[in-house]
Amino acid sequence: MEFSGVGGVTASGVSMSDSVWLGGAGVAAGVAFLISLVSTAMMRRLAPAWGFVDRPNARKVHATPIPLGGGVAVWLGVFLPLAAILVAARVIVAWPGLVEGWLPANWLPAIQGISSRTGELAAVLLGGTLLVALGVIDDLRNLSWKPKLLVQFLVAGGVVASGTHLTLFSTVWWVGPLVTVFWIVVLTNAFNFLDNMDALSSGIALIASVHFVIVMLTGTSEPRWFVAGFLAVLAASLAGFLVHNWPPAKIFMGDAGSCFIGFALATQTVQGTFYDYEQNHPHVLLAPLCILAVPLYDFTSVILIRLRKGLSPFHADKNHFSHRLVELGLSKKYAVLTIHLITVTTGLGGLLLYQVEGWVGAGLIVAMVVCLLAIIAVFESAALRAIRQRERAAAG
Repeated sequence: MEFSGVGGVTASGVSMSDSVWLGGAGVAAGVAFLISLVSTAMMRRLAPAWGFVDRPNARKVHATPIPLGGGVAVWLGVFLPLAAILVAARVIVAWPGLVEGWLPANWLPAIQGISSRTGELAAVLLGGTLLVALGVIDDLRNLSWKPKLLVQFLVAGGVVASGTHLTLFSTVWWVGPLVTVFWIVVLTNAFNFLDNMDALSSGIALIASVHFVIVMLTGTSEPRWFVAGFLAVLAASLAGFLVHNWPPAKIFMGDAGSCFIGFALATQTVQGTFYDYEQNHPHVLLAPLCILAVPLYDFTSVILIRLRKGLSPFHADKNHFSHRLVELGLSKKYAVLTIHLITVTTGLGGLLLYQVEGWVGAGLIVAMVVCLLAIIAVFESAALRAIRQRERAAAG
């Protein structure tokens, strides 16, 4: 349940409670940006002394050791403001006398709304923290994919048990929770897969977060401030990190960061209310698939390529979308920018779903997104085949 639209209306027509949410989200996002910006700068200095660096090898695109730990900074930028807000909300609701006289009365409904979501938010923050810790260990020791996947399923199950899960209009109780667990695990790994070039995974997560904020604030009859605020904080934290990660990157997120942002986006797309019975049609539930089409495309195509070669789906290589674009002749920077623009385009398709009525219009939008990805796949396949033929001719 979301809390908005109470507490009166300002002269501009914006409800006073919405103004409170907007101001609070803006402050939290600003704090998140500063925490991430400063923490990333600190990790750049400290990580090399700790031996926390990403060293070049055959499957990586950088030529010199790069500090890791940017993911910890992104996590701090999200965790600290949201945890502080959560604790403050619980204290105020439990002891309202502490703020009586200096806290505006119209703030109370918003604070009560935050307090009522304590269990869900705490589960997401705790689950994200566990994945960050696991990612740090993986960055240091290069863990096998099997224990990592097991922990991801356990964390996703814990989030579902806290009450965060889809319903999918199904009367079978286990369908929604089961799909939710797999959705969280898939997106967690999809963004981990994408973290193979400067500003790629973090940039796509930032773009997706902004799209989802727009959906949460404009796509339904009342703004969904709780999820929008979380995503705004995530976007701001990513922006602080990108100051240091924009090509040429001076620090990497590592698995700690890429898994965390995938997990955060997955949980918020589940907590977000995309379908409004009073305003929307069920087809708007396809919006997350459009906005996240690029991570899902990369994840699916890489796994299919690896399976076709007889390799494990989690075998690290250079078969990612970005690598394939570089092999076609794009520089790393322009490959990343190309993928960013594709993400913006498919995200706009997700926003357009809220402007059409019925499945015909929705089907056309989804078909456009699918065709865009299909054109890219055909182009990649034809161009790479030509490159292989030239290489064989030159060698022969």
